[in-house]
Amino acid sequence: MKKDIHPKNYRPVLFIDNSNNAEFVISSTVETQEKAKAKNGKEYPVYHLEISSASHPFYTGTEKTLDTAGRVEKFKAKQAKAKKPAK
Repeated sequence: MKKDIHPKNYRPVLFIDNSNNAEFVISSTVETQEKAKAKNGKEYPVYHLEISSASHPFYTGTEKTLDTAGRVEKFKAKQAKAKKPAK
């Protein structure tokens, strides 16, 4: 391996999801200003997130699907109406 190519501040960081207070510890080089205790009792540098996999609708299964078939049918009807010759 090459020497001196890896970041010096690679360490475990506590990430906290602001929307549901989910916590997870991942190694990272993110800049942090504060420290906090995780659920395991250890103190880590902390970084707050607006959304994570613990709160994102795609990962939680609360994703909403739009009625795209209805939209497509309306568009096709408008196009067919526009193509009719005027009387």
